[in-house]
Amino acid sequence: MVLAAGMGSRYGGNKQIDGFGPNGETILEYSIYDAIRAGFGKVVLIVRKEILETAKDLLIPKLEGKIEIDFVLQSLNSFVPEEFQNAERVKPYGTAHAVLCAKDAIAEPFAVINADDFYGKEAFEVIGKFLSSGTQPNLHAMVGYAIENVLSEHGTVSRGVCDMNDSNQLIGMVERTSIARDGGKIVSKGEGETLEIKEGTPVSMNFWGFHQAVFQDIERMWKEFLPANKENLKSEFFIPTVANNLIQEGKAAVEVLEGGKTWFGVTYTEDKPIVIDALKKMHSSGEYPENLWK
Repeated sequence: MVLAAGMGSRYGGNKQIDGFGPNGETILEYSIYDAIRAGFGKVVLIVRKEILETAKDLLIPKLEGKIEIDFVLQSLNSFVPEEFQNAERVKPYGTAHAVLCAKDAIAEPFAVINADDFYGKEAFEVIGKFLSSGTQPNLHAMVGYAIENVLSEHGTVSRGVCDMNDSNQLIGMVERTSIARDGGKIVSKGEGETLEIKEGTPVSMNFWGFHQAVFQDIERMWKEFLPANKENLKSEFFIPTVANNLIQEGKAAVEVLEGGKTWFGVTYTEDKPIVIDALKKMHSSGEYPENLWK
């Protein structure tokens, strides 16, 4: 499942369908390529209505015969009863709401990624192995990335900072904002405090592996979220919130998998040249073929 319905406000455009590879490939195409060679057989894209036809025109000709592809719309009224709909709301409801939108399109264990993050082939290999052999209704997973490897040189970022037990299972996750290097340290200056985050600390880059039973839990929490946030037009329903709730309720465990070796993304416009250069080097080294789909 690919989350591709975000607004891209800091980037200033539809980065989900922007070209970065030597042949104009989107970041998403590299994720799909890595997923295919890791054994995935289906991709479901969660998109806004405004980019649906563009996404279809871009991807269907390239992927036909290589992997099954489906498209699901996330709108402000998706899974929202009429009494909770608000014409003044502009902001999407968030990542967990996007997952819920695909409830009727997925009936098997699945991974969740962002369209605008490059995760690396190792991440798809470890999550693919987990989904094919380790997932259970009460056991899910996420790929962990070291905090120092997922920063931007051009501004602050928000990351889900993980707390784990000795079995590499998630105890909880806290969304930290305004994270950047400050001298020789990595600090978060959001939430009214300055907090140092040690190098090596695992964070979530929204690469999850779920048993399909999670849809029932997400829908239950969604029905609690709506009345509690009816008047808050900027409220969002996030996947880490779902994971934390499941852990706190004792309903499920979340394994933190070691596979996050390579990551880059485009939070800001200034990140684009860095991503273009990194992908060019990967093609030159043979990690990816000259053309992904030929």
